[in-house]
Amino acid sequence: MKKIGFLSFGHWTPSPHSQTRTAADTLLQSIDLAVAAEELGADGAYFRVHHFARQLGSPFPLLAAAGAKTSKIELGTGVIDMRYENPYYMAEDAGAADLIAGERLQLGISRGSPEQVLEGYQYFGYVPEEGKTDADMAREHTEVFLELLKGEGFAPPNPTPMFPNPPGLLRLEPHSPGLRKRIWWGAGTRATAEWTARLGMNLMSSTLLTEDTGVPFHQLQAEQIQRFRDTWAEAGHDWTPRVSVSRSIFALTDARDHAYFGGRGDDADQVGFIDGGLARFGRSYAAEPDKLIEQLAEDEAIAAADTLLLTVPNQLGVDYNAHVIESILTHVAPALGWR
Repeated sequence: MKKIGFLSFGHWTPSPHSQTRTAADTLLQSIDLAVAAEELGADGAYFRVHHFARQLGSPFPLLAAAGAKTSKIELGTGVIDMRYENPYYMAEDAGAADLIAGERLQLGISRGSPEQVLEGYQYFGYVPEEGKTDADMAREHTEVFLELLKGEGFAPPNPTPMFPNPPGLLRLEPHSPGLRKRIWWGAGTRATAEWTARLGMNLMSSTLLTEDTGVPFHQLQAEQIQRFRDTWAEAGHDWTPRVSVSRSIFALTDARDHAYFGGRGDDADQVGFIDGGLARFGRSYAAEPDKLIEQLAEDEAIAAADTLLLTVPNQLGVDYNAHVIESILTHVAPALGWR
């Protein structure tokens, strides 16, 4: 069995060809798609976070609203850029949203990817310390955030408070006790996956790795997953982590599918450059269900992961994206043993 969810980048544009022409369209349709996915039996609704972009920038109001409208589906991010985050305020927001959702949040965080503006985190008030990089800063924010999620008191109380305090040092409120084990790190390399395991976070691996060894993407990603699990075992954590991969997968079952994705022709890995370094991008899948089943059966990383996130073309609207998800759940997942 495998958990299957969707991952939306939340694009919007005023183009007449888009079903999401405003930020409100994207936010409200994201909630509607989470509701529809839950009704179809999907396991997760995840949202990408990008700043200074016509996408989803602030995830916690969306997660809380989707949590209030659903009852079972996991609600997550893939990923929140920790270079931009105040870990104290984030811990409060995350705790509140998780409690509203009935403790269903699965928060993917990371160092982030290239953004729309240069060093955008500086506008949020964050600058790396001298001699350190923005990646170092993201990891420092993360370590503080993880510590806060433990729910241990750290702040001395005011001796003359406005309201009575519980005894001892105070923690941030509201606190959601199970959230610490539902934090994921979006790792772009094998070494980062090992760091993720040592810190006790779940592994979120996407269709991009910022390294290339010459082997097919799915094999490099499968190696990353194995290194994560090996390091986890060595670290001696007392719980079992989860691993997700994301893919663009479209089952061609009707005329709309063929029109949108029948001629994509991007059925091979691509190699490019991100932040001046070599990166390998995973392929997309678009085929009739029987052929799709054969192709996906050869993807070693999907086989190794316990969670699969389907990247959806959110600008095509809720109805079509619900169809995309349903097609995978109905025509593909059972044949591969995912359901």
